[in-house]
Amino acid sequence: MLPLSLPSPAQGVWYLGPLPLRAYALCIIIGIIAAIWLAERRWVSRGGEPGAVSDVSLWAIPFGIVGGRLYHVITDPQLYFADGQNPWNAFAVWRGGLGIWGAIALGAVGAWIGARRAGISFSELAWALAPAIPLAQAIGRWGNWFNQELFGRPTDLPWGLRIDPEHRPVGYEAQTTFHPTFLYESMWNLGLAGLLIWVGGRFRMTGGQLFAVYVMGYTAARSWIEYLRIDTVNHVLGVRLNVWTSIAVFVAAAVAFSIATRRAHAVEARGSTGELVP
Repeated sequence: MLPLSLPSPAQGVWYLGPLPLRAYALCIIIGIIAAIWLAERRWVSRGGEPGAVSDVSLWAIPFGIVGGRLYHVITDPQLYFADGQNPWNAFAVWRGGLGIWGAIALGAVGAWIGARRAGISFSELAWALAPAIPLAQAIGRWGNWFNQELFGRPTDLPWGLRIDPEHRPVGYEAQTTFHPTFLYESMWNLGLAGLLIWVGGRFRMTGGQLFAVYVMGYTAARSWIEYLRIDTVNHVLGVRLNVWTSIAVFVAAAVAFSIATRRAHAVEARGSTGELVP
């Protein structure tokens, strides 16, 4: 036993009679509640009608869950459709497996639909949601801790995470402590949420600009965290698929930020002079 290390929970499921109470699902639910609370406060602070974010979330949340699961299943089909696997497990969301890329993509579609139906500005909604999403991610990541999954390479650092033998991947049976990548990502997301709140209050930024900053900030961290992880995943040219996805999404977000900034400057110029300045 190392003198210093982080423990893993003994269990991630409790039973209320026949009803299973899963820590993974609880972490996601708590994260969603926290995100709605923060986004609602930010929305109202900009003059929005109370309750609007909660109404939009009724569209964004189910779309996000479906999108997250679809991305996970599509990018790791061998977990469900290879020989010996049960394809019906592709629907077992409570066991873990929600890809953030799909969750954000389809979640945004749901939010757009909800905003349209409510007659509110999607840009203003994005400004309110930008720091709320990494807050939800920071809380939701603790579900991986309870499941003892998605940890990193072995380490003897004082904050190494102790993993029970039954959860260690093939080839790592003799190792005891691993990088707590769930904790790295959770801490990064909390810091990112705080940064976005500060940036959104300090500078005059549109929802498109602030949301692009969120995406760039998250993907920057996800790239190096992915390099630490040792869970089974598909590779492209010897690199984990999610690393390539992070790079591609970062570049797309940087382009989106540039476009949003140019549009914001054009609107400012039009408002101050009465005509559009190219």
